[in-house]
Amino acid sequence: MNPIHPDWRRPVDSFNDALTRRQFFRQTGTGLGVAALAALLGDRAFASEGTPSALSAPWRIAPKAKRAIYISLIGAPSQLDLFDYKPALRGRFKEDLKDWLANQGERLTGMTAKQAQFPLAPSIYKFAQHGKNGTWISELLPWHAKMVDDLCIIRSMKTDAINHEPANQLIYTGSMQNGKASIGSWLSYGLGTLNQDLPAFVVLHAKHSSPFSNVQAISSRLWGSGFLPGQHAGVAFRSGTDPVLYLNDAPGIPRDLRRRMLDGLEALNRRSYAQIGDPEIQTRTQQYEMAFRMQTSIPELADMTGESPATYSLYGDEARVPGTFASSALMARRLVERGVRFVQIFHRGWDQHGSLPRDLASQCKDVDQACYGLIQDLKQRGLLDDTLVIWGGEFGRTVYCQGTLTETDYGRDHHPRAFTLWMAGGGVKPGIVHGETDEMSYNIVKDPVHVRDLHATILHLLGINHERLSFKFQGLDQRLTGVVPAKVVTPILA
Repeated sequence: MNPIHPDWRRPVDSFNDALTRRQFFRQTGTGLGVAALAALLGDRAFASEGTPSALSAPWRIAPKAKRAIYISLIGAPSQLDLFDYKPALRGRFKEDLKDWLANQGERLTGMTAKQAQFPLAPSIYKFAQHGKNGTWISELLPWHAKMVDDLCIIRSMKTDAINHEPANQLIYTGSMQNGKASIGSWLSYGLGTLNQDLPAFVVLHAKHSSPFSNVQAISSRLWGSGFLPGQHAGVAFRSGTDPVLYLNDAPGIPRDLRRRMLDGLEALNRRSYAQIGDPEIQTRTQQYEMAFRMQTSIPELADMTGESPATYSLYGDEARVPGTFASSALMARRLVERGVRFVQIFHRGWDQHGSLPRDLASQCKDVDQACYGLIQDLKQRGLLDDTLVIWGGEFGRTVYCQGTLTETDYGRDHHPRAFTLWMAGGGVKPGIVHGETDEMSYNIVKDPVHVRDLHATILHLLGINHERLSFKFQGLDQRLTGVVPAKVVTPILA
């Protein structure tokens, strides 16, 4: 006991009981008052679609789409062999581009910087025109050719990064630095959820069929919440009938006992929050409650026996095999159909530094029909108009060959200056091509679209002003599009 002050207590107790201005507003905004409101209004008290609290957020604008599916092709598919047709290059086979590259001021990776020659490698694949506008599509993507009138193809994407890890972080989190929030987390934070029984942001990892592919490692940073509250992080589902581990009740624990355990834990967490004011305590409680509800919703979601033979024929036979890209695409439709805000499918193995004809053909076979099936399935169910689908990698591939070049075999290095990405549904113009590259698919000559512009456009289509959606962290107003100016790509908007 302190003889000077009879009410002396341990400093930690005094700290916990002290109510700062920030804690006062946090508690009054999330404490008993809001609990009472929730009891009166039910789900309408939460920031779900169409509620006053969601629509009144300062960053909200009229949306074109309610949800999005992002097909992330890790490793970077070659635009020269799929979408960016350059027939004139075939007469320049093996031309050394060393002097030409020196004049471009191009950064070279450590994999090709010391090559004695940089032989030009034209695509060996045939291209043909498809759709109402005669869009050029490679023979590697015959199913894409059938749906080209549904696609908005952007041939003029560019990025700042030349290596995979920083490029992936830039395109999926808006920054090459660690610790930033992913695009799915921003959407969950900015828009709220469309359902109460599944996460707002779900991640699927699809198998790649080529065992010999150069498979890039990826980390949870690409779907993490960074500085945003943890509840907005992507939830990675596994393939098979048990997508989320440890959801089932332990043997001998009946459902009503589990409910009472969670209620007791919530009461303890509420007391801790009242003392400390740490929002992560609330996040943990919300995660427990979501897991409890998912014990019912996940088994129903994972049970695909109700899908019709016609649906499987759309996606292809591999849709019946858990973990394949086709199965993941079908699962993505089931998720958005049930109110998941953002679904991200990661498909690795697109890093063709060598043996490109062998590996690229296999990768395209993995995704081609399933992408067609996804778009047609969404369209048939009336979901495509308000579901935005994005397809692409983190950068492009070089016109010159990495390693040995033959008439039937070649590889391509990383190329940040120009690559191709497509979007569909959700408020974008169908059947158009935006942007243009030079004769080498090397520099953009018309309508460049930076990764930050892509982010601004995605947010705009989903009803968010990218300049106003921010989160205070370390004294800065953090944004997905950062502080460098970004613009919405208005010519592609429907």
